[in-house]
Amino acid sequence: MSSATATRPTTGGTSSGQNFGASKVGRKGNVVVNWITSTDHKTIGYMYLITSFLFFCLGGVMALIIRAQLFAPGLEIVATKEQYNQLFTMHGTIMLLMFATPLFSGFANVLMPLQIGAPDVAFPRLNGFAFWLYSFGSIIAVAGFLTPQGAASFGWFAYAPLSYTSWCPGLG
Repeated sequence: MSSATATRPTTGGTSSGQNFGASKVGRKGNVVVNWITSTDHKTIGYMYLITSFLFFCLGGVMALIIRAQLFAPGLEIVATKEQYNQLFTMHGTIMLLMFATPLFSGFANVLMPLQIGAPDVAFPRLNGFAFWLYSFGSIIAVAGFLTPQGAASFGWFAYAPLSYTSWCPGLG
């Protein structure tokens, strides 16, 4: 009976060298640098999910502006027809290429290696590079609104007649 009580773990002591009450204190900005330079599949997956959610919010705001424009006949929320076409085009592009597809990539990065029992993805640096290509390419596409001629304005899928030069006289 006394041998059973002698093998019980003690409470309150740090005889094993672990200090459970201490918090990790890192240098400022260390978390940001770790996320930016990470090759961990879960971190990259979370970055995909966060970025795609931000583009979802941007596409949702565009959808609200489009619906507000169509609320009543003659309502002028958007200044010109060209700007309306730009909103329409960029809303579709954002929701398809900058939200839905990267959302799938984010879930695949987070879940797939865990499901198959792999410690990491096959090419982790290429995985991180793909995220940064997606991010910078998406920012460049959305930055078209800041140019003098505006963003792309040929419809969601560039179907005719909006893709003809008569309906899209500018470069975008």
